[in-house]
Amino acid sequence: MFKICLVKIAGIFTLALCVIFASLPVNAAGLKPTEITVAYIQQWPTPNRFAQAKMIFDEALGLKVNWVALADGTEMTAAMASGEVQIAYAQGQLPFLAGIAGGNDLSMVAIAASYPESDNCIVRDDAGITQANAAQLAGRKIAIQVGSITHYRLLKILDHLGVDQSEVEIVPMPDPAASAYALEQGYVAMACASGSALRGMYGSGKPLMTGAELESIGLRLFDIVTVPTKFATEHPEIVQAFVDVTEASNKHWKEHPESMQAVIARSAGLNLEDSNLVLRDLYFPLAEEQKSIAWMAGLVPTYIRDLAEFFVEQGQLDKSLDSYDRFITTRFLR
Repeated sequence: MFKICLVKIAGIFTLALCVIFASLPVNAAGLKPTEITVAYIQQWPTPNRFAQAKMIFDEALGLKVNWVALADGTEMTAAMASGEVQIAYAQGQLPFLAGIAGGNDLSMVAIAASYPESDNCIVRDDAGITQANAAQLAGRKIAIQVGSITHYRLLKILDHLGVDQSEVEIVPMPDPAASAYALEQGYVAMACASGSALRGMYGSGKPLMTGAELESIGLRLFDIVTVPTKFATEHPEIVQAFVDVTEASNKHWKEHPESMQAVIARSAGLNLEDSNLVLRDLYFPLAEEQKSIAWMAGLVPTYIRDLAEFFVEQGQLDKSLDSYDRFITTRFLR
């Protein structure tokens, strides 16, 4: 087995192999494949896009890495089920759960990115409602896309603040943009949304809780690295190398982001300003943090189970499991 080493060269980094590729083991299923396909979301800038652009993954894995841009996590699940994709980078939580519910044996092997400030509930400034007097939400209207992760988070926020869910009026919206419009026009006292719609709502009010406060009550928001469990079992050295390169990319991003920004933006198909705007709200936990109780060794399995139960209640999933532990592994985090 080889190890990935981070080497700086004139302010840019490359990944050197500390042991030659010839030492890679042959797995029980046969010879190591000559190429694999990794699915990703095109306009989602992340540090490992630098390694993708510089062909560092190909070198570290010792094979050809084909990158295919897919529209969403549901397409990722379908591509893994068909055998067209071996690794999915930045799959969402609902597609992961839906894939398992549909009979796909998938493994969450790492956290791709966390974005605690990218999904929240904004209270209009003229509503006069804060955490201290959150009980005043009783009888008020809240705009939200029902059945979404944002909806799940709202219910947890209300519980945490001691607000009776039956006493607030949920106004169903078709999408986050509609929620933002309802808040801007003053139709509701509070609206909850994600992404660009959430950013637009800051002109009308302030968040009821900060992203850090939401994380402190267990409300993490993140995308994951997913692989078919069979592939991870037959080719653990490939999955390990992929996770290692991503880890090295994340480490370098923490220390020298400026040296990577332009390449990441080009790889994501964004201009530098837009790419950096997205990256500003993203957090890339390192392996040591990912495998802690605060993440995959504790909170994440419980959170995933709770989320699955919510989606069943909302009709988004047909069924949930008593435990998702076997679909989450920290073995590749080192």
